[in-house]
Amino acid sequence: MFDAMDLKILALLQRDATLPVAEVGKAIGLSTTPCWRRIQKLEEAGVIKRRVAVLDPEKINAGVTVFVSIKTDQHSIAWLERFHAAVADMPEVVGFYRMSGDVDYLMRVVVPDIAAYDQFYKRLISRIDIAKVSSAFAMEEIKNTTELPLTFAAAAAP
Repeated sequence: MFDAMDLKILALLQRDATLPVAEVGKAIGLSTTPCWRRIQKLEEAGVIKRRVAVLDPEKINAGVTVFVSIKTDQHSIAWLERFHAAVADMPEVVGFYRMSGDVDYLMRVVVPDIAAYDQFYKRLISRIDIAKVSSAFAMEEIKNTTELPLTFAAAAAP
């Protein structure tokens, strides 16, 4: 089970993973060594998967977000593996989900403009047979975060 200290550590690191361990410890009332041990345990348990920098998409010319809904009439493991492989090396795909309901897959794609999306789309359909593709361009980003809610974590075990 996570205790209050673990949750405080996770909240701080989700906001800024570059915080020195001493600063994290000070913020939650722990000395450096016990704080570091807790962080290590969270990493070893896979709770902390990696530490990353969150980039501004506009500043790296990837400011257009496209949500791509995909329906397929093929539901074999072989097709699924081919589809996963086809998408795996496409850096424009920043989120890729197998869905329940009317849509089989949903992708979040980032590109500089519509022409770049068109090139992405042509590469995608050249790699795998898809029954139906629907693209929706985000007009405005209202909320986008990498921070997961920790309110549910108290009931989970690392």
